[in-house]
Amino acid sequence: MKIKILKYLAAASILLSFSSCDDFLTEVNPNEISTASYWNNLSDCSKGLTAVYNQFRNPGLMSVAEETKRTDLSFPGWGRPNTSDEYYLQIFTASSSGANNKWDNLYKGIFRANEVIAGLNGIESAMKTEAELEEWTVQMGQARFFRGLFYFYLHSSFNNGNVILYDFVPEGEADFNQPLTDASVIREFFTADLEYARKNLPETWTTYSDSGAADNDSNLGRVTSGAATTVLGKSYLYAKDYTSAALLFKEVIDGGNYQLVDVADNFTTQGEWNQESILEIAYNANTKVEESEWSAEGTSNTYHMQFSPVGGWRSVYPSNWLLMAYMEDPMDPTDPRNIVTEEDGTERLRVFSLRTSYSVALVEDKDMTYYEGSVTADGTAFNNSECGYWRKMTNWDILNTEKTTNQKSGINFRVIRYADVLLMYAECLIKGGTNDGGVTEALKYINKVRYRSALKLLGTSASSEYSSSTHDEVSYTAQSLMDHLMYQERPLELSAEGYAIRQLDMRRWGITKSRFEDLSNRYYKRTDYTFYSDIQNKEVTRWGGLLQHATLEDYDYKSMDLVQAAKNYNEAKHSYWPIPTSETTANSEVN
Repeated sequence: MKIKILKYLAAASILLSFSSCDDFLTEVNPNEISTASYWNNLSDCSKGLTAVYNQFRNPGLMSVAEETKRTDLSFPGWGRPNTSDEYYLQIFTASSSGANNKWDNLYKGIFRANEVIAGLNGIESAMKTEAELEEWTVQMGQARFFRGLFYFYLHSSFNNGNVILYDFVPEGEADFNQPLTDASVIREFFTADLEYARKNLPETWTTYSDSGAADNDSNLGRVTSGAATTVLGKSYLYAKDYTSAALLFKEVIDGGNYQLVDVADNFTTQGEWNQESILEIAYNANTKVEESEWSAEGTSNTYHMQFSPVGGWRSVYPSNWLLMAYMEDPMDPTDPRNIVTEEDGTERLRVFSLRTSYSVALVEDKDMTYYEGSVTADGTAFNNSECGYWRKMTNWDILNTEKTTNQKSGINFRVIRYADVLLMYAECLIKGGTNDGGVTEALKYINKVRYRSALKLLGTSASSEYSSSTHDEVSYTAQSLMDHLMYQERPLELSAEGYAIRQLDMRRWGITKSRFEDLSNRYYKRTDYTFYSDIQNKEVTRWGGLLQHATLEDYDYKSMDLVQAAKNYNEAKHSYWPIPTSETTANSEVN
């Protein structure tokens, strides 16, 4: 990292400016300016903040494909059953690009945030008016939010939380040679940053319509106190401090700034910046067109190419257990949102739940369009033993093929949604499955998430705020409800979202090895699916496109998941990313 960050000494002066909603995070870099003379006023620091936001947008920081393949959620690439993917097989090392790219991008963000913090400290005495002091404080809150966030990510992802602490702007090469800092010190450091941010950032920069959609606002995308509070709550939850985490999550819930919206508005360009979004990364495929899709200074992403089979690479797609869980996600048969009226006037239930239909594309989902197809099966061929794909982060609703965007996508990446807060709060109430006294209240918050998607609710209707909805009428214990959260609710609601949500969840619950072993012994088969194609004007068969459960006697060997991962996964080696070779080869103090 040292060598790379030295290159960023100048890069930190490549600060971006903005003047409107369209310009924010999209301006072309100005000429380089000396860092020693740059930080003269709030305008300079504001441009520095934009550089921090830009770094947050770098897809290498989230590493969605690599993090998803480290979990039970996906299979990598087309052509089952063989793969050489090191993340899926759990054979990655310190030399793997996933570890190196994430580390470099997180520290680049920290370096930029440190420059803004130092710049603001340097001009603090020049703040004379109340307005200037207020602006200074809000800028400092944003800079410290991101530094705290990036250190929270490093602490959660690398070397059991023992990483390098930079609380200053390095002046020369020697300053980059820093030793690893104990995880407890790193935690104290990012906690202080996030506490400052949550106390000094505004609750909201954005106004919303009655539907929960964002009105036009020049500050769309700026971080809020709610985001800082939520991230801090996550950090306590990850440490199993349920009491502290619950207090913070309840503060977000009671604040009234967030609400659940139509599930369809969370995964495409439609409904961006809605009231469910707590932390969201801005992308736009139509700005900075001179930048390639791979450019760190661009404004687009390529998540759609990784997920989509229509003009995309489909380098990662849902694992079979996840597809089956989505297919079996139980709907409330009495909810009118689940009723479809046919052309002849007859009524029937949807084939799949709303959550399922907007999360993944399944061959027999005739209630959804898919790219140019009038039904999902008409949108792609479902070949190569592939029975489903993620709809999330793909442009299935507005394009005929992803290739038309020149491998660029403008879909915003939702890092934290309000639904995540509700489910985490429920987990706190039952204290990870140990507090039966919290079950009734926990069910209330889980059912809010389920009701939004017209799903069958959990528990008894007599004790529910949705008493007229269909419930499973099961008497849950804290442990059985925790099992539901671990193996159903959180993965189905949040699959392939956020910062490594599933990977971090599995590790903190201690279930990764046992989960891989369980899933490696599940059997599936594929059968054909025939439908009338409006594109070809005839009946068409998707050979082997329909996934089903199977037994040892009739399973399809191509359908096996995680067999090698179950054998290879080692808690000591694979639960965290190792310190990457880019750091150990450049920083003598680490060794």
